[in-house]
Amino acid sequence: MAALCYRTTKSGKDVLMITSRGTGRWIIPKGWPIKGKNGPESALQEAWEEAGVADARITSAPQGSYHYVKERDNGTRQPVETLVYIAEVQRIKDDYPESDQRKRVWMPAQDAANLVREPDLQSILRQL
Repeated sequence: MAALCYRTTKSGKDVLMITSRGTGRWIIPKGWPIKGKNGPESALQEAWEEAGVADARITSAPQGSYHYVKERDNGTRQPVETLVYIAEVQRIKDDYPESDQRKRVWMPAQDAANLVREPDLQSILRQL
């Protein structure tokens, strides 16, 4: 589950990008489904833990999905399909669980699309 978090500005929509913990590349908040939570709730939980999103309106259905390869702690690689939910951010906090492990930046959606590796995620960002 992933949360494509955005805010509307005078010049268009900015998305909230974060760095991955391992490689430091730019990604959107994402993670595994959380027991007891549906897709949007799981995506919002990841957005809180990884990016400090404290309040957001999220779509009930995914906008799309993208594939990537997850490198596990034991060195194995696992292909993953991630559903992307669109979240309009109302409030973020500076103190959140992974604030000392990641950078976060608001940027235009087109710029974000140019930074991510996954073609399907690039397409979702460009459609925003």
